[in-house]
Amino acid sequence: MSLSAVDTLPSTEELAAAAKAAARHVATLDTATKNRVLERMADQVLAHEEAILEANANDLTYAREHDLSDAMTDRLRLDRPRLEKMAGALREVASFTDPVGEVSEVRRRPSGIEVGRMRIPLGVIAMIYEARPNVTSDAAGLCFKAGNAVILRGGSEAFHSNHAVAAALHAALAAEGIDPAAITLLPTTDRAAIPELLKLNEHIDLVIPRGGEGLIRFVDEHSRIPVIKHYKGVCHLFVDRAADLAIARDLAIDGKTSRPGVCNALETLLVHHDVAEDFLPGAYRALSQLGVELRGCDRTRAILSGIAAATDDDYAAEFLDLILAVRVVDDYAEARDHIVRFGSNHTEVIATNDLPTARCFTREVDASVVLVNASSRFSDGGELGLGAEIGISTTKLHAYGPMGLEALTTQKFVVMGAGETRHSLPDTD
Repeated sequence: MSLSAVDTLPSTEELAAAAKAAARHVATLDTATKNRVLERMADQVLAHEEAILEANANDLTYAREHDLSDAMTDRLRLDRPRLEKMAGALREVASFTDPVGEVSEVRRRPSGIEVGRMRIPLGVIAMIYEARPNVTSDAAGLCFKAGNAVILRGGSEAFHSNHAVAAALHAALAAEGIDPAAITLLPTTDRAAIPELLKLNEHIDLVIPRGGEGLIRFVDEHSRIPVIKHYKGVCHLFVDRAADLAIARDLAIDGKTSRPGVCNALETLLVHHDVAEDFLPGAYRALSQLGVELRGCDRTRAILSGIAAATDDDYAAEFLDLILAVRVVDDYAEARDHIVRFGSNHTEVIATNDLPTARCFTREVDASVVLVNASSRFSDGGELGLGAEIGISTTKLHAYGPMGLEALTTQKFVVMGAGETRHSLPDTD
């Protein structure tokens, strides 16, 4: 049900102003208080299981009636194990070192002053996302631990689920006497709320969109606020001539089939021609048994008869499905150049036992996560030790790759002196 027509709802600007006021309070909370709230949030997510799953069932009905893709429906679906994972992520965030207030890079200057840099919250973060109701709790927990308020604008397909999760989180805030505006979920499915939100640069400090490429490009094009984003995940596995072919096959299977509808799933397989005839038939059999469709270059099709021809559009595609583009390459340099042309700066993998080649790959391939002999599915904040991630950035400013707590802070200079002045010092401006 849309709430967009309810006249009594506060405006988007009013909600953002309230979030900004709440952010000032959250920024002053000590670590023990924040951790206690996060533990309460985890408890409340599980305590509200019945209400959350009932709301999610309504959203799944919406998904069927509106013919949502299998990938989006999978992201939308909640069950007890997924709720336990959401609660576990909140507890893990509570266990992490609080970055707020950390002082580093302290140096004494010739003038006598001591200069350091202190980590501080960003302020108010707006999350605009599709399907994934787990983002509601993940984003709220991470932003809260980093001392920020968060404004959440989920998609209409997850409207009921998001509100049920937010109700659980608000119960935790209420128990500690914390302003509920610290976690603000926009109470509308009206799409006009998004461009309105993106104009509120006086109240909001950062926007993070998570969803399809169309949503992210819309946010980037219409925002007056800095945007952290990645458009899509076109992730490659390069099987080098020095690869352990059994390991390479397992990486291809896991990267493509463990969860094909996510941004760290493999989309393209590059194979060195020296091992293509040994590697491709076995990999094809294993992948085909799991329902994967292969599309290959001419050299691939000479080895695997009957597969469809791959086009440049296939090599540029984020399939989010059981489809894998394949290309046989002459050498490492050709694989690297293919990634430069078609990659999305997200995640790239090499399978090799040759250390110099691995080093070249990690230095020369421009991606936010580069892996050697490990699945692309490890490109995830939780797997990389960040706890629940707020998103993945391929923009490089101010973060690159999966974003955890530290990426939700910035730094200010802190100077300690003993009465030093500049009037007797040379002017260096």
